Amino acid sequence: MAAASKTTTAGAKSTSRSRSTAKKAEPAIAEFKKDEELHAYREMLLIRRFEEKAGQLYGMGLIGGFCHLYIGQEAVVVGMQMAKIEGDQMITAYRDHGHMLAMDLDPKGVMAELTGRRGGLSKGKGGSMHMFSKEKHFYGGHGIVGAQVSLGTGLGFANKYRENGNVCMTFFGDGASNQGQVYESFNMAELWKLPVIYVIENNKYGMGTSVERSSSMTDLSQRGASFNIPGEKVDGMDVRAVMAASKKALEWCRAGKGPYILEMVTYRYRGHSMSDPAKYRSKDEVQKMRTEHDPIEQVRKRLLDNKWATEDDLKAIDKEIRGRVAEAAEFAQSDPEPDASELYTDILL
Repeated sequence: MAAASKTTTAGAKSTSRSRSTAKKAEPAIAEFKKDEELHAYREMLLIRRFEEKAGQLYGMGLIGGFCHLYIGQEAVVVGMQMAKIEGDQMITAYRDHGHMLAMDLDPKGVMAELTGRRGGLSKGKGGSMHMFSKEKHFYGGHGIVGAQVSLGTGLGFANKYRENGNVCMTFFGDGASNQGQVYESFNMAELWKLPVIYVIENNKYGMGTSVERSSSMTDLSQRGASFNIPGEKVDGMDVRAVMAASKKALEWCRAGKGPYILEMVTYRYRGHSMSDPAKYRSKDEVQKMRTEHDPIEQVRKRLLDNKWATEDDLKAIDKEIRGRVAEAAEFAQSDPEPDASELYTDILL
């Protein structure tokens, strides 16, 4: 009996040891073919050049109000765009220009809305934070922190009710992840098994406060654990990792299993908005991210290393995209402002 007891104890210790030393599975990274690398490069570069131009126009006083740039975070929305199917929706916060471009909205319409012109996506009346396109399944930019999470949950409810097989990708930041309405949305989404992917774009800073100082639980992928919502932490600076994780989450939702959380660990190079000097972090920190983790440079290097493009090829792509952005900026400055009568249209009474 003693021998058996000793063996059982040893076996228990062995099992315990094997559990403690078991390695967590490494996140998947999609293997891109040439056309996928080129697509990702073009899409991310368009967002980068567009945002750089928007920053210039803001500095010239041609864009008023708030303007939140997406520079540095391009891989998140492009990787998700590459995984979705027609009919899937996106809804996000106020750092929304990149999401609109990834959803194939006309750069002219986006830029014209920033400058408050008639040809803008919201007729020049919404500005940076309030642009929509039902046709492209983009449901806004929202200025109220966390408000889009409950709205995205509602879009997921509509998808389930209509049995259309679509998924709503609901984006919000690390700062917004502490909002109460986020957890109410989690609870309802899991109760009703709604097809929603909650995409937490963790760029390390909620305005000027680091996530370590604002969140007691900094592994944001686990924020849905108490609601039984699975989550995954993703390298949001690698478009391949984003696409792989997005495909997995989309399959989960389409299978009727309910919501999924993706924490995209990313980084914004500029301040929270154009009026933010970002003195809460060092220049060395930003430069390190640009040098070692830039999402566009990673793709550029793979294209060159695989001999799928030459330096001249990539320069030609950059020239073409700069031309598109310059055209959009010209339109946004020359297009007329809305007529005064537009003050009384599109109002819900």
